[in-house]
Amino acid sequence: MRIAYLTGTYPRATDTFIQREVMALREKGADVQTFSVRRPGDEHIVGSEQKAERDRTYYILPVNLVFLFLAHLTLLLSSPTRYLNALKLAWTTRQPGLKGNFYQLFYFLEAGILAYEIRNRQIQHLHNHLADSSCTVAMLAAALGGFTYSFTLHGPYIFFEPYRWRLDKKIERALFVCCISHFCRSQAMIFTPTDKWDRLHIIHCGVNPDLFSPVDFDTPHKRLLYVGRLAANKGLPILLQSIASLQSSHPEIALTVVGDGEDRAILEQMSLQLGLQERVKFVGYKSQAEVRQYLQQTEIFVLPSFAEGVPVVLMEAMAAGVPVVATQIAGVSELVEDGISGYLVPPGDRISLTKRIEMLLNDRQLRSRLGASGRLKIEREFNLKQEVERLYCVMSSALQGKIEPIRPNLPEKLSVQESY
Repeated sequence: MRIAYLTGTYPRATDTFIQREVMALREKGADVQTFSVRRPGDEHIVGSEQKAERDRTYYILPVNLVFLFLAHLTLLLSSPTRYLNALKLAWTTRQPGLKGNFYQLFYFLEAGILAYEIRNRQIQHLHNHLADSSCTVAMLAAALGGFTYSFTLHGPYIFFEPYRWRLDKKIERALFVCCISHFCRSQAMIFTPTDKWDRLHIIHCGVNPDLFSPVDFDTPHKRLLYVGRLAANKGLPILLQSIASLQSSHPEIALTVVGDGEDRAILEQMSLQLGLQERVKFVGYKSQAEVRQYLQQTEIFVLPSFAEGVPVVLMEAMAAGVPVVATQIAGVSELVEDGISGYLVPPGDRISLTKRIEMLLNDRQLRSRLGASGRLKIEREFNLKQEVERLYCVMSSALQGKIEPIRPNLPEKLSVQESY
């Protein structure tokens, strides 16, 4: 099976789950060739995995004008009808306004380069991650090149503007769609005719639990960890306020913030204003191996985000046996079972977040119990090997024209007694 993988920017430090999925498919024997619209900056190359993937990825931008003209001319001459139909598709799915017209023109031009390269390499199928601009390029490239495409639907942001990004048309034209959760699939079903619902498959992002050693809680430390983009909508201001309110009763409390983003300077300034300069450390992007090391040195993982799909960083923390505190949004509750494999709190609720963190700080046995149940949850339902096996079967069957069931039977949820 020879397939292409596309994202807007690949590889990024924040999208390690895509890199792991690509590598796992290759280990199964698939010939996966990676494409990206843009080349990532050096700040994203935090490990040998990212460097290796960047070196082997084909980048559409910057555009060589001669090659752009050659690619589109070749596609036009090889099938004028298909080219004109693709052009019509681009016009009918454009975003409103003059700016939307210009963006769609760029997407169409990029799609021509991608389609030419995929046809030249004799690749039979294109899979895209994320449903916004790169998926538009994927849909148009498939129309131009006459091959099939599919995509992984993550959310949550695509569900804020589904009509702008023509999610309905992308699902309609896709060979199949991978949805990362039941919640994600339910949102896709809103934009899909009922007779096409069997194209929507639940395939989790996953992690390899064998890479994570269970944390030892026999220490006096009170260390918290956050991993992710540094943005206000990740709930970090709420977390900083919680740390500030806890520092008097827990003078040893410390928070490590792994990641970077547009609000880093604001968050660092807020940390200073709250008197947390000795409590909170911002360490920037880290490699996958370094993140695993940070997990080994923490007692509680906190993700107070306002908008998520099913965060892979939560899976990693749970795989390491670290108890998690997260917000009850979107598909997070399909991963974290409140009181069993972690705690869920209302988004934006500082009091609830602080209360749950303090409960874990005060009870080593509770941390150990929730952490053990979290790791078992990952082993059973969010195991990378199992999910890639599922993806490989769905993709193979779809390319052969067969219909796969929506999802095989899952293990029953852990009972409270079993999790103890």
